[in-house]
Amino acid sequence: MDNPILWTLIAIQVAMGAFDTIVHHEGTERLAWRPSQRQELRLHGVRNFFYMVIFLCFAWLEPHGVFTVVLASILIVEVLITLWDFVEEDLTRKLPGTERINHTLLALNYGAILALAAPYLWDWAQRDTTLVPTSYGWWSVMATLSAIGVGLFSARDLLAAARSDRFARPDAAQLVACLPAGQRVLITGATGFIGTRLVEALVGAGHRVTALTRNKSNAEDLAYPLRVITSLDQIPDDEVFDSIINLAGDPVTGGLWTKAKRRRIIASRVDMTRAIDGLIDRLKTKPESLINGSAIGWYGLRGDGELTEDAQPVNCFTHQVCEQWEQAAQGAADQGLRVVYLRIGLVLGVEGGMLAKFLTPFEFGLGGVMGSGQQWMSWIDLDDMIRLIAFAMVRDDIRGPLNATAPNPVTNADFTKALAMALRRPAILRFPAGLLRIGLGDLAEETMLSGQRVIPAKALAAGFTYQHDQVDEALRQMTGAGPRKSIAVNDKEAVKAGVIIR
Repeated sequence: MDNPILWTLIAIQVAMGAFDTIVHHEGTERLAWRPSQRQELRLHGVRNFFYMVIFLCFAWLEPHGVFTVVLASILIVEVLITLWDFVEEDLTRKLPGTERINHTLLALNYGAILALAAPYLWDWAQRDTTLVPTSYGWWSVMATLSAIGVGLFSARDLLAAARSDRFARPDAAQLVACLPAGQRVLITGATGFIGTRLVEALVGAGHRVTALTRNKSNAEDLAYPLRVITSLDQIPDDEVFDSIINLAGDPVTGGLWTKAKRRRIIASRVDMTRAIDGLIDRLKTKPESLINGSAIGWYGLRGDGELTEDAQPVNCFTHQVCEQWEQAAQGAADQGLRVVYLRIGLVLGVEGGMLAKFLTPFEFGLGGVMGSGQQWMSWIDLDDMIRLIAFAMVRDDIRGPLNATAPNPVTNADFTKALAMALRRPAILRFPAGLLRIGLGDLAEETMLSGQRVIPAKALAAGFTYQHDQVDEALRQMTGAGPRKSIAVNDKEAVKAGVIIR
């Protein structure tokens, strides 16, 4: 099979396949950490195994007779698996445009490879059954390296599919068990990391949810039934809401903090909160509460001191964002609503947030400590975050700032160690503070190299009990390395756990 054109097409197939795997499967789509994609991962694992066999065979062997029939059968099975994979992808996720284009090019190129290889396979099939050793120089080396690569990803995908069975979170409806039946809730930021799980919990428990999003297509993955609106103007004056939960805002870590980016971060929060104030003003029946987003960045750049809701801030950009966001919500308080400012820490879950950005590099042994590693990371499990929001909705004695963090913050060094142990990977790298400052400026200083040791004093004093208060146990559970704690399901147990409020 000494055909330069055929080998060139194989090299192109390898390059496009590597791009698809690294950029899409591992990068934007993070398939290994999405339980919904376990079947797709199995298909990828089997297909990559067949690719490994094909590449090694083409590199070093010329199969004749029955061996040719076996190789041809593997090629046909690979086509069938690919078609099955295309159907599975369309049924279970929205493919990015670049992935669809890449899949089309892969299919066309693979067809050309089969067309060029067919005459060789036909000729080999007519000969006596045997395996003839051969070599095509650098082409054989390229094919061998490709076989090693797809073999490794075959093992990874199959192991990830098996692991994903342990990702299943408890029934989301249990997270809001403290709420009275039939709550009417308006949520902004409903398609975000926290909002998606919150909608799932409220809808699952039978509450009436209205989700505000700028683009309706973003709401396709939300739990239904719910009402989706694109503007607060679509809400009539006689609408009745029990609570409004305002989580909308441009991502703080979604790019360098240019002047324009800083303005968008602040405006996206302040403008939406003021619009909610306007909605409340025209509603004939006022909601009972506004649960408004904020963040522990309100406290600014702090050292080792424990920070409760009474702590004073140190001025910096993240403080300015949170301060203006909380001030904008004061209008609702002036109208008589009970307003809670959720000062949210690092919300942990494999589905999104900070942890989602760490998982892939840590899994490939590229994790490490940032700067000195002594900066504090105040965190909270995603499901505890949802439970705390529901807790704040029904507790009339909770108003003003509420630290939405677990009671045991950890240093970056300890977090790195815990995540590495959960993934059973080394984390020996260290990312120098100076290098991070040069590359990311204030973004690195305020979100990576500095931290806050935040204590949820109000939540603890009110009797809220965390399901996950130790980061090592939480990370083991999230990554499928340990069993998941079950949530109390009857009233007696739930009262003890701080879920049901009497």
